[in-house]
Amino acid sequence: MSKVVSQAGSSASYRRRRRGVAAVAALAVALGTVGALSASAQAGSPRDQVQQGLERMVKDEGYPAALASVTGKDGRSRDYAAGVADIRTRKKAPVDGQVRAGSNTKTFVATVVLQLVGEGKVELDAPIERYLANLVRGEGIDGRNITVRQLLQHTSGLPNYVNIMRPDLVDKDLRHTYYQPRQLLDVALAHKASFEPGKGVEYSNTNTVLAGLIAEKVTGRPLAEQITQRVIERAGLRDTYIPDVGEQGIRKAHPQGYIKVDPSAQIEDITEIDPSWGWAAGNLVSTPGDLTKFFSALIGGKLLNPVQLAEMRRTVKGPWGLGEGFGLGLISRPLSCDGTLSWGHGGDIPGYTTRVAVTDDGRAASVAVTLVSPGRPDSAGALVDAALCAKR
Repeated sequence: MSKVVSQAGSSASYRRRRRGVAAVAALAVALGTVGALSASAQAGSPRDQVQQGLERMVKDEGYPAALASVTGKDGRSRDYAAGVADIRTRKKAPVDGQVRAGSNTKTFVATVVLQLVGEGKVELDAPIERYLANLVRGEGIDGRNITVRQLLQHTSGLPNYVNIMRPDLVDKDLRHTYYQPRQLLDVALAHKASFEPGKGVEYSNTNTVLAGLIAEKVTGRPLAEQITQRVIERAGLRDTYIPDVGEQGIRKAHPQGYIKVDPSAQIEDITEIDPSWGWAAGNLVSTPGDLTKFFSALIGGKLLNPVQLAEMRRTVKGPWGLGEGFGLGLISRPLSCDGTLSWGHGGDIPGYTTRVAVTDDGRAASVAVTLVSPGRPDSAGALVDAALCAKR
């Protein structure tokens, strides 16, 4: 695979936003933005369109940095960057720098679980009680009535612990707190179920924490080790890792991550954070290039047997009303240009937003931005869509 890089810097202007901070979010795409970017893609070369899209996000939307990686059907890939890695030093953003990948972690965990299904160690439609006896109990919650499939497809009805913990995740006194997976589960189980298992669809990080615990139970090994050996190494990802317990920094060249939690507040650096609250649901560190490589390998059949990959791609209608389908740790969405299905995920974690999608014919695109605040259109998702449309 051949690769080229592109970098352009631009000054950042920061807009006022509503109070709060986005956690793991709904991959929402502003349709008007998608249409504009797709039209731009058709008007110019894919390379120019992606770089211009990144520069527009930096200049007009106030992102300190924006990174991208795009692969065409011919296997040629290009990495891009715009903006600055650090708003104090004004150093240029690193091309294909490491970022916190947030909920893209869920697809890595789902891949591990489905590999275990293929090995006969886990059954998709078995109750999770078989693997985690007497653990999942609460108001309207019973592990005897929830299946592994329902965890991976967000149809379990389990409450989302992130929604409950959200203020703590950016609190200056708590952002460096270490959370054990059982603590996250306890937060969720203290609240009632959203619906009966199989009777609805609701995105919940609690589902993937339980999926990670199942993987540890049946293998007798740490989840991080399983992800590393079964997915990261097998897919040849050089700059992707699960942080060690207590590790709060990012290992290699990276742009700083920022938040803005209040309209009157200054932009704040939140690069250093204990990501243990994300665990199986969101603690991965990666790069745009590695994310496209992973999803391409996954959809290309290099990480799962055909039967398990087909199960992963069986979707139910997603809850956001944007045409998305929920597979097993995987999200589908029709491209704005021609309705072709793309497959991927995305992640929102304090400091970083990432979006990634691939198509069956080999196209792939990922975009990462380094400021998280509520009320912004999903420009990263729009640019992924536009880049894939440009590569038709």
